[in-house]
Amino acid sequence: MASKISVLEEELSCPMCCDIYRDPVVLLKCSHSFCKDCLEKYWEEKSSRECPVCRRKSSMDEPPLNLALKNTCEAFLHERSQRAAAGSEVLCHLHNEKLKLFCLDDQAPVCVVCQTSETHENHKLRPVQEAGKKYKEELRTTLNPLQEKLEVFTKVKKTWEEIAEHIKNQQQNTERQIKEQFEKLHQFLKDEETARIAELREEEEHKSDTMKEKIEKMTQEISSLSGTIRAIERELGAEDVSFLQNYKDIKERSQVRVKDPEEVPGALINVAKHLGNLKYRVWEKMLDVVQYTPVILDPNTAHPDLIVSEDLTSVRYSDETQQLPENPERLTWVSVLGSEGFSSGKHSWDVHVGETDFWCLGVVKESIKRKEEFPQHPAEGLWCVVQNKGEYRAETSPPTHLTVVKKPQKMRVQLDWDRGEVSFSDPSDNTPLYTFTHRFTEKVFPFFISIDPAVPLQICSIKVFVSKT
Repeated sequence: MASKISVLEEELSCPMCCDIYRDPVVLLKCSHSFCKDCLEKYWEEKSSRECPVCRRKSSMDEPPLNLALKNTCEAFLHERSQRAAAGSEVLCHLHNEKLKLFCLDDQAPVCVVCQTSETHENHKLRPVQEAGKKYKEELRTTLNPLQEKLEVFTKVKKTWEEIAEHIKNQQQNTERQIKEQFEKLHQFLKDEETARIAELREEEEHKSDTMKEKIEKMTQEISSLSGTIRAIERELGAEDVSFLQNYKDIKERSQVRVKDPEEVPGALINVAKHLGNLKYRVWEKMLDVVQYTPVILDPNTAHPDLIVSEDLTSVRYSDETQQLPENPERLTWVSVLGSEGFSSGKHSWDVHVGETDFWCLGVVKESIKRKEEFPQHPAEGLWCVVQNKGEYRAETSPPTHLTVVKKPQKMRVQLDWDRGEVSFSDPSDNTPLYTFTHRFTEKVFPFFISIDPAVPLQICSIKVFVSKT
């Protein structure tokens, strides 16, 4: 039965694709049939309308459909699907016998007739049930690591999905903050523009009023002089006797001293004052409203129990753990790193610690294992000072207990990478606390721990100055 099916399947297969004919099926004059798609593709590639089997030229643009072959194929496919649905037993395609044995050499099931054939002579054979049980166990063994790998991949995929969602949230929050910051800058510039235009208009109004007063006064002087001139001109046109009778009076009137018009320095708008270095002076004034913080926190490194402020300059502990994606940069300790590492030069930053019961400040090396246990001393890549309920210590091996007379409200961390020093002091009176010495060989990052929900650690901003040279 199986052999007959195999032969029939071969007869119902397209010579081009070697699969059961796909509808529509076309018939050429040479009596060869093909799937229409296969034939058209062949003709397109060959640029010649010939039979792919016998190479006979075809004069027909549209070969007729082979409906009989199409119906036969459909009937065969329907019967095959019914057999598969009914779970019909698989038979040997050579002898039409049940496959009861498994050839270990050829790794294939065979029938009892195959067992005696020359093909399987001296081959090791086992009953199908026995071989099936053995090889299923083997596959189950290999399935375990695959399932473990699947679990790992599934977990990583979930993490990546969380990261993708977090990226969107970061973009939205960051864009909002950028807009807010620029809105403040825009408002500052608008206020500056308004103030400077108001100052310009005030100067214009003052100087215009001054000139108006002077013009009015000059108009009166002109009117007075014009009246005197007209009177003298009338007397000059009179008879001599009449003129001489009034001469003494006319002469006195003509000798009235009139001051020359005074010069008016600074009458024009001081354009240079308003426009000179305008952008520079606005920028210089802007320094009074902008802040510069020497260390910016990296929220991607912060433990989920820590909340970093929107301006990335302070951190505080939270009793509620945030839902943050797991990423390689994030620390497993309740801490956060600065966003920028240092591999040369001198650097300093002040941290307002206030009345917090616990804080830890310092630097860590870039290669520190962020997913392992908390490092305990410099040999493990950590240089820090800890304050715990009023007790201070430097994390050396063993720890060095420090004596502090006055509890500092701020702590200054100074890094001299080239000299290999990390110093801690109270910036209020420059009282030194402790200095680590170490020959640095890699980049180090500012390091912060805060576990007091009431008091955050705040990195202090510094005043920016403009030097005119």
